[in-house]
Amino acid sequence: MNLKNDIFLLCDQVRETAFALHSYLKYGHMEKVYENGLAHRLRQTGLRVDQQSALKVMDEDGTPLGDYFADLLVEEKLIVELKTCKALASEHVAQLLGYLRGCRIEHGLLINFGTPKLEIRKYALSAS
Repeated sequence: MNLKNDIFLLCDQVRETAFALHSYLKYGHMEKVYENGLAHRLRQTGLRVDQQSALKVMDEDGTPLGDYFADLLVEEKLIVELKTCKALASEHVAQLLGYLRGCRIEHGLLINFGTPKLEIRKYALSAS
């Protein structure tokens, strides 16, 4: 399997797991509850999931600028940023894209558990 298909399968697995968790818990909990629940369920499937993992934010020339603490880092290649708000906003997207760029990770999911209908958006940055 090539890496491109691998990341899409990984994203599908995270989406399906998030949907199942949202179907069970519904909405209205604190973000940490969904973070713990999603991490737990993903680990049960055999995936490596790090919570609040410190990722180095780098400048263009590779100079470390600080740390970003990812809600979830799945298989060391997918940042999952969780929200519990009424609606995803442009600043949430900008936040995730900034994390992807600064940490030099190509793929991310933005998931909002704060509404009756689960919201999931996938983002990708090219290496160039």
